[in-house]
Amino acid sequence: MYVVHFEPAGVDVQAPAGTLIEEAARQAGIELNMPCGGQGRCGRCAVIVDEGKVRRRSTLRLSPEDVAAGFALACQTVIEGDVMITVPPQERIERRLTTEKQAVRVVFPYPYDPQTQQPIQRFFVSLEPPSLDDQVDDWGRLQRELRRRYGLSALTAHLPVLQELGRTLRQAEWQVTAVVELDTWDRPQGPPRLIDLLPGDQTAVSWGAAVDIGTTTVTAYLVNLLTGEVVARGADYNAQIGRGEDIISRIVYASKGQGLVELQRLVRETINTVLARACRRGKVDPRQVHKVTVAGNTTMLHLLQAVPPEPIRLTPYIPTVNHWPSVRAEELGLAVHPQATVDCLPGVASYVGADITAGVISTGVCDTRALTLFLDIGTNGEMVLGDCDWLVSCACSAGPAFEGAGVDCGMRATEGAIEEVWISGQTYEPTYRVIGNERPRGICGSGLISLLAEMFITGVVDKGGNLNFHLPTPRVREGRHGGEYVVAWGSETEHGRDIVITKVDIDNLLRAKAAVYAGFSVLARSVGLELSDAEQVLIGGAFGQYINVEKAIQIGLLPDVPWEKFQFLGNTSVRGATMALLSRDMRRRVAEVAERMTYLELSADNTFYEEFTSALFLPHTDMDKFPSVAAVLRRGNGAEPASG
Repeated sequence: MYVVHFEPAGVDVQAPAGTLIEEAARQAGIELNMPCGGQGRCGRCAVIVDEGKVRRRSTLRLSPEDVAAGFALACQTVIEGDVMITVPPQERIERRLTTEKQAVRVVFPYPYDPQTQQPIQRFFVSLEPPSLDDQVDDWGRLQRELRRRYGLSALTAHLPVLQELGRTLRQAEWQVTAVVELDTWDRPQGPPRLIDLLPGDQTAVSWGAAVDIGTTTVTAYLVNLLTGEVVARGADYNAQIGRGEDIISRIVYASKGQGLVELQRLVRETINTVLARACRRGKVDPRQVHKVTVAGNTTMLHLLQAVPPEPIRLTPYIPTVNHWPSVRAEELGLAVHPQATVDCLPGVASYVGADITAGVISTGVCDTRALTLFLDIGTNGEMVLGDCDWLVSCACSAGPAFEGAGVDCGMRATEGAIEEVWISGQTYEPTYRVIGNERPRGICGSGLISLLAEMFITGVVDKGGNLNFHLPTPRVREGRHGGEYVVAWGSETEHGRDIVITKVDIDNLLRAKAAVYAGFSVLARSVGLELSDAEQVLIGGAFGQYINVEKAIQIGLLPDVPWEKFQFLGNTSVRGATMALLSRDMRRRVAEVAERMTYLELSADNTFYEEFTSALFLPHTDMDKFPSVAAVLRRGNGAEPASG
C-alpha cells in the first residue's frame, strides 16, 4: 500500500499499486470533474504530481510542457509509489438558474378538478375509541370508518404505516386525516393505499412534486394538488456532470466498479437538494409531499433507479425499461414522505425518453391539428414530427459542443461565459456579451452559435468552415491547433489568455449541427414531407431559451422557415411531468404518446449519412434550403452564393 497525499486539502489515503489517481481522490473525499466519464478525452481532471512515481496511460489533452510540469490526467494515471498530488481549483458550476425563481403556470387544456383527476385524496375521520364493547383493532377500525363514510373498500397499507398507526390514532384522540392513494397508472383499479395518517383535520392542503432529471440540470416543482398551482420550484446542476457531461460518458462510468451506485447517489442528492429548496420556498415540510412524478431521458431514469444502462449504447440499442412500475420514495432514497409514490414517466426508446413524451403532452401537440416539429437540443438532439394522430421520432448524437464542451475555449453557461457575439463586416472586430457582465473566461453554447454565424456572414470563414487568412485583421491567425480566430485578447480576459475558436472547434460545431439538421430531415423524408411543411416548430429544453433563432438558421442548425413558426418553450419536460402528476387523464395520455410514437433508429437508416454529409457546410450544401441566409449573403457580398 502506498500513501497518497492531496493538497491543498491536506488529506492522506492509502492505495495499492495500480490505483487510478481519481479513485484515490474519491477515497479522500475530493471531487474531480470528469466530463468525459473517465475516458481521458476532456482533460479536465488534470492534477499535478509534485512528488512520487506514477504511470500515465494517456497524455491526451496534455502538451509535453504540461507533462514536464507534472500534470497528469487523474482518470488515466495510476499510482506506483508514495505520491504527493496537488488538485487545481475545479470548475465551479454557476450557471444562471434565475429561472427557478420565476412564477410558473402550467396550463391544462380543460379545468383541473382534483376530485375526479387527482388520485391522492385526503379523508378526515372521527373514530369511536375502542372499548370493551367494541374491540375491533385499530387498522380494522380505520378501514371500517373510511368504508362507511367514503366508500373506500379493500384499503391497503405498507408495514411502516401500520407501525405508526396506533400511536397516531391515540395521540390525535381518534381525529385523523387519512392520506390515500386511490390508484396508480399501473394499478388503475386500485386497491386504495394508505400513505400517511395525520392528526386532526388536514384536508385543506395536499402536496406533490414534479421532477425533470436533465443531463445537465435537475428541476423540481412543488405542486398544490388541490388547486393545481405550482407554488415553488428549485433547480440545480445534475451532480453527475462531474462523472460525464453526456449520457454516453455516464453509461461508460456506470459500468466501472461502483460507478452505477455512485451515479445514483449523485442524482438522488441533487433531486433532494432541489426538492428541499422548493419546499423551503413554499414553506412546506418535505414529508408532506405524497406523490412525485419524474421525467427524464432514458439513461437518466435508469441511473435514478440503479438499473444498468449499458444496453442503451450497444446494438440494437434496447433499454432495460421504457415503462417503469411505480415505486415508493424510500426505495430510491428521496427526501419526501417515505411512502410517497414515485412515478417515472414512460419513454419510447434508448434515446427518446420520458422527457420527450412529457414534452409532447405539455406543448399541446395532441391538442392541435397543426403539423408540428418538436425539438429538444442538448448533447442529444431529440425530435418528434406529427400531429398526434401520428408521431414519428428520432434522436441523434449532437455531442456536447453546443454546451461548450469539446471546444478549446468552451465552457458551460456560467458567469464569465461569452453568450453572444457580433462581428463587424468592415473591420472583422468582434463585440460580445458576457454572462454576469464580467471579464470573459470562455464561450458557452449560445455564444458559439452566434460566433459561427457571424464569422460565416462576414466572410471570416467559408461554407466549409475554413478560415480566411487573407483578411486584413490580426484576429485570424495560426495557433497551436491550426487556424483560429481571436474573440478576446488576453488583456480583456479574466485569466489573461486569448479566447479563440479554432478550426478544430468549428469542425466539431459543424458535425453537431449537421447531426441535428440531418435528424429532422430524415424524419420529414420518412413520412414523405418537407421541413417547410411544418406549421410550427416547438423547441424545448433549457438550451433552447438562449438560442438566437436567426443565428441558428444561419449556421444550418434550424430549418429556414418563417420566424413566427418558432416557439421556444423552455423546460417542457417538467411541465409535462406536472400535468401527469395532477391528472389521471394526462398520465394516461403520456403513456399513449409513448405507445403511439414510431421511433426511427438513425444508425440503421442509410439516408441519415447522406443528409449528415450534406449538412456539414454553412448552412448547407443546398442553399435553396436556406433562402433567408442566401438573401443576407447577397446583401453583404453583392452576389448570389453558389448552390450545391
